[in-house]
Formats: sequence, structure tokens, C-alpha cells
Amino acid sequence: MTPTQAQIDSFLATPGLLGRLATVSADGAPHVVPVWYLWEENCLWIHSFASTRKVRHLRKRPACALVVDVADKIEGLTAVLIEGQADLITAPRPEVRARAERVYRRYLSPDELAKPDPQSWLDSEEGLIVKITPRQIIAW
Repeated sequence: MTPTQAQIDSFLATPGLLGRLATVSADGAPHVVPVWYLWEENCLWIHSFASTRKVRHLRKRPACALVVDVADKIEGLTAVLIEGQADLITAPRPEVRARAERVYRRYLSPDELAKPDPQSWLDSEEGLIVKITPRQIIAW
């Protein structure tokens, strides 16, 4: 049975699931890192920082993949793999912060989000949004 878009949307919207983002370095070496994400407007959104390895890779090679998987089925699915292109969004700053805050709300309670560390991450000048536009979505 082919998963429906509604199943995929519901699976990806499940609070607390981690994604694993795969990027490729200039010399072709793969890099995979766990990330917090938001599935919104049929795109994946990740808050990150300009100096991170994944962002350095994406600046040179925007092709990437992200997988979210679980041991016990959610909405009849155990995994969603998204292959696509990343755009790095740095401005306007209020929109970057607002999107980042929506990402963080998936993983932190309001009290946790109000603490100094998450607030400093949200306000960091180095902060940016990685927007992944899917080229292909595979779910099982």
C-alpha cells in the first residue's frame, strides 16, 4: 500500500521525532547529523548556525536527504525519507527567528523555551533556517 500524503504529514508532525540530515562535503565525504525539524508548507525547516559543518556543506552542495524513523509504526509508517535541495535563509531576521521558534516548540515546553539558552540560540546573529524542498519523498 502506498502511503498517502495525509499519513506522511501526520507522521512528520509527530512531536519529538528526530530527523537525520545527510550532507556531502566538498571532497565527497558523507556527513549525517541528528536535527530538530519542522514539517510545514510541504517543506522541512531546520534551525542551525552558519559555522556548523552541515551548513558549510550545504553552501557548496545544497543536495541533501533527511530520514525520520521509528521502531513502532505511527500512522501506519515506520519511516519517511526526503531527498531535496536546501536553501539557507538568513533574512529577514524576524522571520528566521519565528520559524526557528516553531521548530523549538516541537521539542521544548514553553518553560524550557523561555530559558536563556534557547533564547540565545533564537537571537544569535549566526542563526539561520535550512529550508529543504523535497524532490522525492519515500515512506514505508
